[in-house]
This record gives sequence, structure tokens and C-alpha cells, in this order.
Amino acid sequence: MTNIILCGGSGTRLWPISRTLMPKQFVKLFDDKSLFQLTVDRNSKVCNKQFIVSNTEQYFLALDQLEESKKTNNKYLLEPIGRNTAPAIALACMSLNRDDIVLVTPSDHLIKNEEEYLNVLKHAEELALKDYLVTFGITPDFAETGFGYIEADGENVKAFHEKPDKNTAQKYVDAGNYYWNGGMFCFKAGVFLDELEKYSPKIFNTCKKAMEVTISDNMIRITHDNMIMIPEDSVDYAVMEKSNIVKVIASDIEWSDVGSFDALYHELPKDKNGNTLNKRHVSIDSKNNLIYGNNKCIATVDVENLIIVDTGDALLVSKKGSSQKVKQVVQEIKKTTELHNIHLTGYRPWGSYTVLEDTLGYKIKRIEVKPGKRLSLQKHYHRNEHWTVVSGTATVTVGNEIKLIRPNESTYIKMGEVHRLENHGKIPIILIEVQIGEYTDEDDIVRLEDDFQRD
Repeated sequence: MTNIILCGGSGTRLWPISRTLMPKQFVKLFDDKSLFQLTVDRNSKVCNKQFIVSNTEQYFLALDQLEESKKTNNKYLLEPIGRNTAPAIALACMSLNRDDIVLVTPSDHLIKNEEEYLNVLKHAEELALKDYLVTFGITPDFAETGFGYIEADGENVKAFHEKPDKNTAQKYVDAGNYYWNGGMFCFKAGVFLDELEKYSPKIFNTCKKAMEVTISDNMIRITHDNMIMIPEDSVDYAVMEKSNIVKVIASDIEWSDVGSFDALYHELPKDKNGNTLNKRHVSIDSKNNLIYGNNKCIATVDVENLIIVDTGDALLVSKKGSSQKVKQVVQEIKKTTELHNIHLTGYRPWGSYTVLEDTLGYKIKRIEVKPGKRLSLQKHYHRNEHWTVVSGTATVTVGNEIKLIRPNESTYIKMGEVHRLENHGKIPIILIEVQIGEYTDEDDIVRLEDDFQRD
């Protein structure tokens, strides 16, 4: 069985932990593992291959975390723009054999009852082998208004329902035959494609056309022009709500989409006063608070039921129960800053950088380059750069000159000069970069050559 892992989404309701370039599925929230890594670990017990569907930025994050988890036999589909779940699943299925059984899962869900989950997957595979499209109905714990519901008659699907109001949600839960729609599926690749062609032929045909001009190996890149021609639609609307071969399996698996800070609070370990465990938290008569942050000491006095999240460059304070409104905060932030987009530490395919100081006229960064990696050959129009190596040995290209820079040595790159940083050594290179200029944002990079095929 192949696990198609959908890595789209930016998790805006978990801002400032989750950002566009480091969405919640890749943030290490649970025992130094990300939700993505937990998904792979959980599903690799029954799946012999991971098929990652993502954009380019998320691809590099997934690559690093799969390497950490020592997971091999991976395949990747890179989408230049997102077109929702139906095209993502279709494109992946078109690169597999028709009789391959696929398990489609989001990358950002938490499942704690793995024993029952594995039982559910075994039954799903049995139904998929009989040419059914299988969806998983999550047994609801409460009347949640943020999820869609599946109305069932045994294993037969009676109807899919949109996100309800509170009263309707309570009626669904009381009825006993309504389940949360967790967005997980199991079926043969060919059976799904046949149903897609029947009920959403335009999606099928444009996906097929897009795949005709790709090279089907372990890395599939869809061109922007072909992707934009594919209609945007969810798998529920495109296929599942229309097909008459859908089965639903009731799944009491302790599932959470960790879609808000209230949901995250429920999943994190707590002290005797109901505060989430945090070594940097000093609590005086404070109870039932979510405290997140490792950079500063966070002290609370006589407060209850708060969400306090510190990430170094942003601070969120909210009442518990109101964390769904964080999406509104992100909309406001987008108007004036890039705080929705990236953390102080940004991850790149070659390593990472951390902004230490950023003010008018200059920026200071700590840069780490992994062994065997190199930055793009590039230049800048608006800044000069000074590099001082802290550890490792850097191979530096500046103009036509190539030289080695060792610890406590430095080099200077003038504005407009072509340059590159490489690590041919066995240990990471750590250096301090000082940028001086009137404009020091990340978009002042002209890439002339790049190992990672970035624009």
C-alpha cells in the first residue's frame, strides 16, 4: 500500500507557531517530532512507500524530516500552485499502477489510538480490494462546528454534510450515525481515476494532460501552465459525494486535526494546575493556560484560561475558546509585515538561517550550511555582505575567485557581485552574515544557478 501524504495548507489558526514557510505539519510539537513525521511513522507500519504531494518549499522540509526519520522509498509530486485535494490525489494516482492500493492522508493530523487505527486500515484495505472508495468517519467526541460530517447507514454513506451550526452539530452527535469527515481515504488508484473521469471529467482530462509532459520518476514536477488549467476542487465535491461505490468505516481512533490552539492545548502534557509543561514558564497562582515559547522566561500571575505563544518575533495572547479568531489576526498582519510568512529562523534546502538583528540599513544573520550542500550562485542589487566563519570550512566564490574561509576568517561581497557559499566538509558550516544596504529583504536575490531548481 502507498501512503499519499497531502502536505498543503499553512495552518494559519496556529500562528505565530505556524507560518507559510514552516506550516504546522512540520513544526516539532510532540516529543521533538512533527505531525508530518508522526504521520509517516504511523502509516509506514502498513504502507511500504510514501508519496509526498507538496509545493517546492514544503518538499525540502519533507525531505529533511524523512531523512531524520530514516524513511526511504519516497516519491514526490511538486505542485507549483495548489488546486485543492481532487487534482492532488488524481495526479499522484496517475503516476501509480491502476491496481495499487493507496491510503490518502493529510500530513497534519494526530492519531493517538494507533492499535485501533491499524485495525481500521486493515478493514479499509479489504474494502478497497473489492473496488470500493473508502472514507474514514471519525467518531465525534463533541458537537464540533468546524468539521464536515458523514451520515452513515452501517458502512454505506447516506450523505456528506457541510460544517453545521452548533444546534445541528449536536443533533448529529446525538443521532449516533454521523461522523466527522477526517479527509482520509483508501482505494485502488485506477478505481478512483475511473470515478473521477465519470463525475469530474474536466479535472481528469486536464490532470492527464499535465502528466503527459512530466517525467514519471521519484520526482514529478507539474508545470505552472498545466497546473493553472486544472479546475480547483476538493475530492469530496469532485468524487466522493457523487459516487455510488463509497463506503465509510467508523473510526474511534482518538483523532485530532490540531487545527487551533484550543485543540493543541487538549493534546499537550500539563502540570498539576492545568498549565502546559514549559521549562521557561514561571507560574504564580495561574491555571489552565497554554504556554508556548522557549526563548524567554514567561511569567504569569493570577491568570486562567489563556493562550500565550511567544516565538521571538511575535507574541499572541488570547482567551481559550477564542483561538479560531487567530485567522483574523493573520489577515491583518499580511497587510503590513511578513510575519505570516516566515520565522526568525528560515529553512532552506541547503540548511537554515536565523535573523539576529534587523533594522534600517543592516541585517545580521546566523547561517548554517549542511555538509555537501551549497547556496545558489547569486547576486544582490541593494546590499553588501560580510561573512565571518564560526565553524567548519567554507568554499566561497566571489566573482572569478574561489577561496577557503576557515573559522575566525572573513570575506566581503560587494553589491552586484556574483557569489556562492559551499560546504565540501563533513561538519556544518556556521557563519555570521552582516548585510549592509538600504534594502535587505529576501527577495533581493538573483539566482544565476541553483542545485534545487528554484526561481
